[in-house]
Amino acid sequence: MLMQRVHVCAAIILCIAAHACFSSENQTVNNNVTKSESNDLKSILNLAGNITESLDTAKPDEDHTQAQRNTSEDEEQMNKETHGAKPDCPPLGLESLKVSDDQLESSSYLSVGLGPHRGRLNIQSGLEDDNEYDGAWCAGVEDQEQWLQLNALRPTLFTGVILQGRNSIWSLNWVRTYKVQFSNDSSVWQPCMNGSEEAVFVGNEDLETPVLALFPQPSVAQYIRINPQTWFSNGTICLRAEVLGCPVPDPDSPHFSETEGRSSDDLDFRHHNYNEMRKLMKSVNDECPNITRIYTIGRSYTGLKLYVMEISDNPGKHELGEPEFRYVAGMHGNEVLGRELLLNLMQYICREYNRGNQRIIQLVKDTRIHLLPSMNPDGYEAAYEKGSELSGWALGRYSFEGIDMNHNFPDLNNIMWDAQELAVGKRRVSNHYIPMPEYYTSTEALVAPETRAVINWMQDIPFVLSANLHGGELVVTYPFDCTRDWIPRQDTPTADNDFFRWLATVYASTNLVMANPERRICHSEDFQQHNNIINGADWHTVPGSMNDFSYLHTNCFEITVELSCDKFPHASELPIEWENNKESLLLYMEQVHRGIKGVIRDKDTRVGIANAVIKVDGLDHDIRSAVDGDYWRLLNPGEYKIMVWAEGYFPRIRHCSVGSEPHATICDFALTKTSQDRLKQILASGGKIPRDNQVRIRATRMRKLRASTKILNRRREQQQRLNKVKRK
Repeated sequence: MLMQRVHVCAAIILCIAAHACFSSENQTVNNNVTKSESNDLKSILNLAGNITESLDTAKPDEDHTQAQRNTSEDEEQMNKETHGAKPDCPPLGLESLKVSDDQLESSSYLSVGLGPHRGRLNIQSGLEDDNEYDGAWCAGVEDQEQWLQLNALRPTLFTGVILQGRNSIWSLNWVRTYKVQFSNDSSVWQPCMNGSEEAVFVGNEDLETPVLALFPQPSVAQYIRINPQTWFSNGTICLRAEVLGCPVPDPDSPHFSETEGRSSDDLDFRHHNYNEMRKLMKSVNDECPNITRIYTIGRSYTGLKLYVMEISDNPGKHELGEPEFRYVAGMHGNEVLGRELLLNLMQYICREYNRGNQRIIQLVKDTRIHLLPSMNPDGYEAAYEKGSELSGWALGRYSFEGIDMNHNFPDLNNIMWDAQELAVGKRRVSNHYIPMPEYYTSTEALVAPETRAVINWMQDIPFVLSANLHGGELVVTYPFDCTRDWIPRQDTPTADNDFFRWLATVYASTNLVMANPERRICHSEDFQQHNNIINGADWHTVPGSMNDFSYLHTNCFEITVELSCDKFPHASELPIEWENNKESLLLYMEQVHRGIKGVIRDKDTRVGIANAVIKVDGLDHDIRSAVDGDYWRLLNPGEYKIMVWAEGYFPRIRHCSVGSEPHATICDFALTKTSQDRLKQILASGGKIPRDNQVRIRATRMRKLRASTKILNRRREQQQRLNKVKRK
């Protein structure tokens, strides 16, 4: 009894300290925690204080009698509250890897690959069960004495637990019910109580659905144990977990840091649903009307607009010689960090531009930037409704129609490779501007409206460089994403492999987490052995990726950035994620100014020539000039032989030098028209006049895609109107 009172008194003191410190901290860092989140923290801390105070002052008999009367009611209420409720305190970081492997212990484990370090929410297993990267913690003994233990390293107000089963395609293992215990020294343990009885929490009924349990009495301790009581009858004790808790600030602890989880930038660090995203973008536009413009490229299946923020010193207009850059986020709706980073980025650029930051001013002056924060808003809304820890690994990944947009673009790789195998000479096969296949343009093709909108966007703007922001891993991938001959994984480089590796390295080497040699792998792949970059096809083949389509159908070079192990980081982790990625986001954009650029003009009229072909000797990938005749060819430093050709003109060759600084070398061309006499000579000798049929076919297919898209949009709008009438 004396020991219990000591623990209660300690809890009261810690709760009072926590309450005071969190109140002060929320006043200081009000941009990192929303007002509602601040109130939730205060409420939960007050709740803990009230609980411990009532336990200390109540008489034992009264307490016992009252508890007996309320036990059944409490259990019923607890079950209601812990299913579908949202946590008050943030996750401690099992999923995000903020919690290290050394902080996790267990009573036993089935194998090394099923040790306590694998008991992390949403962790994914390797391709085979029983390897060193399996999909859960699994106890080595099947009894009710088994446990998974977390050392929080400092006193923490524990408020809840989230549980999942084992990630596996071969085994069915999950925990159905469990108990929880707390300790300050890992020797003496106190059970989580529900009135006068030890609380028993409801766990899982499948492998993947996260189930939240909030504790009836939040408890302050340093250690917490999850103690399985029952499990799937045909399986064994396996679980993945996240623990919710508010760390109690302790300046004397080596693990305490006043700046932990903060950013020096005054940005809106929280998750934004569709309406909140629109408001934020509008506020940035209002703050910086001279350099920003908001436009839409289409709508999602349910009618949500795909908004783009343009940032430029002359918004709304393509300026001759100025390269176009894009970031795309949220292709998978539940991979949300990219969305928030782009919202942060537009805020940051606007404010730093107004402050006179010369780096940002130069970037805005020399580059036309396009930010699409949510390519799949329908999927995001589904994941957002559940919340960061409860949406699981897949909810919101796909479009409303169930389409994975990461595989939804035309597969131009195999069209090119098949043509190369059938062709007599490789030069006769186009290596760029490959038209989409005919079937893809019909109304019957399974193409998401979001995918159609992005393809149309790519056609309208001569993008030079792009990055596609994903989540769930920490690695940067570069094309090709698709392997030849449908091999599951194989290094499949493009002609520009060296430059793509440079682009990937620029992002990975400046990302504070990726560049940390001490970091833990996310799931089962050790990308550090590849310096955190990898050819996409060498990871896993992805036919119909946006990266490959961008490279083969347009002039744009694009990579994929997997931003975090956690697909949906908690709002409290967003400030540090911004700091991890800020320099990478800026530096990558600046790479659009590498290589050569120029304008291709008619020698006599000085008018720009559109769709001229720019060939680099030794690189089997050509690009084309834009509508005004300007072009950009991304290249590593070196000396290059450049040939330019356009239909109806004599080709011309120049030698251009590329330096190591991110300033493109100007390499203009003036082409002379082919005379009528020369054309007659070619025909008389039995030759053929060169025709640029590739551009014609590409343009025709694009017109068909746009026509079918309009038809499908009208059908959806009509159906939505009918549905509204029926609901009324």
